[in-house]
Amino acid sequence: MAPLPAGIRFIISFSRDQWYRAFIFVLTFLLYASFHLSRKPISIVKGELHRYCTALNEGDVEFSSQSQRASDTPRQQPPDNETDCSWAPFDQDNYQQLLGALDYSFLCAYAIGMYLSGIIGERLPIRYYLTSGMLASGAFTALFGLGYFYNIHSFGFYVVTQIINGLVQTTGWPSVVTCLGNWFGKGRRGLIMGVWNSHTSVGNILGSLIAGYWVSTCWGLSFIVPGAIVAAMGIVCFLFLIEHPKDIACSSSLVAHSRGHENGAHRFRLQKQVFVDDENKPLDPEIQCLLLSDGKHPVHQSHVVVLPADGGGSMAAISFTGALRIPGVIEFSLCLLFAKLVSYTFLFWLPLYITSVDHLDARQAGELSTLFDVGGIFGGILAGVISDRLEKRASTCGLMLLLAAPTLYMFSTISRMGLEATIAMLLLSGALVSGPYALITTAVSADLSPQSQSGRGPEPQRTCSREEASPRSRTWREMPVPWRGGSHLGLRVHRNNSPVLPGGRGLLTR
Repeated sequence: MAPLPAGIRFIISFSRDQWYRAFIFVLTFLLYASFHLSRKPISIVKGELHRYCTALNEGDVEFSSQSQRASDTPRQQPPDNETDCSWAPFDQDNYQQLLGALDYSFLCAYAIGMYLSGIIGERLPIRYYLTSGMLASGAFTALFGLGYFYNIHSFGFYVVTQIINGLVQTTGWPSVVTCLGNWFGKGRRGLIMGVWNSHTSVGNILGSLIAGYWVSTCWGLSFIVPGAIVAAMGIVCFLFLIEHPKDIACSSSLVAHSRGHENGAHRFRLQKQVFVDDENKPLDPEIQCLLLSDGKHPVHQSHVVVLPADGGGSMAAISFTGALRIPGVIEFSLCLLFAKLVSYTFLFWLPLYITSVDHLDARQAGELSTLFDVGGIFGGILAGVISDRLEKRASTCGLMLLLAAPTLYMFSTISRMGLEATIAMLLLSGALVSGPYALITTAVSADLSPQSQSGRGPEPQRTCSREEASPRSRTWREMPVPWRGGSHLGLRVHRNNSPVLPGGRGLLTR
């Protein structure tokens, strides 16, 4: 018998659950990377919406001087901060306020929408919700770029486009984090989500490179191409995203499979015959639920009860005040507030800052700004590894933010020393700022979720599902019965609401 090829041996060395889990990991990574890919172009295009045209070619200068002498009329010069080659209305003295208003519009809509998105997303299927958000985001990202081709100079048009885009982009984060949390347990969560959260930096890098490719020639394509990518990924999401491992009978935990674990179901065997002839002995509720109405017939030794590994029903949506009462939510929210403030300042304004300090064009500044995101990739992974080893999420975030404060304070001074100093400071700042940002928005968010704290999700839900031996009656419904440890024992009851538990009595042992 010929030995199996190395590639086939590699494939079969992983279980079905592991392959599905890896697929969801990569898919959600790409889905949210595309969201950030569509957010980056505005920061790259800012340098093109308002640029100085002092460096004209010699032919233009000579033609201008000759025409001025021929007419003997002085050529009108634009005011100090006005240019004749910028894109109206960003060609005026208040261009900085106008460009800032675009960011302000997007971020305010994003902040409000994130609150609403969390409420709505808990009540809708993740796949449909995320798909609709990605298609809408792609449409409005491309709509901003169409202003170039249709020669639109209305400031209101660009503001409204940013507001709607900010609202629809909020569908992304709650959806992908919830989906990933369904598939991965708490084990090595910091490392896994630290690697996964690098999608933010990867999306920013790709967005900078794509937008920078067209920014100097046709800046409209800097928005249309990312918009098309987001919309295409929305279709991929609709076709391939699996919300929960139970949908395909997979396990949501990372532990190795045991003999009692088959395709997401745990087999519980009634191992001990139990008799309750002693009337003086109190009856344990866990035993009572397994006895017939007479309470005296033993169960057959070979009877097997199959219990689904994942909860049979979704958890009730938590309210806003209920979320605030979860220990650590307010503290980590405030921590994320300042980390996100710095991160989005760099996201939207770093290329323009590099243009003014290092005197580079828009494309070169966009490419150089990607180093901040490269540092963010390493910072997110490092924060995840440290927090897993120490099992202290808060201490890891606090330490990195304390180191980030003096680094950012010295950034402006040191970056003026030359290009090499700018590169070093971008990498260091990106690692220290994005590290806690990534940790809070992924591992900490999953740790604080009600599903993680209540034990539902990664832990198998103990649900007893047994059918009556007689084929006469097949109408059943699930009835949750309290079980020791805070879980529920799901029993099937007849249409007349009376419990029917044929098969005997015994203890459930795992």
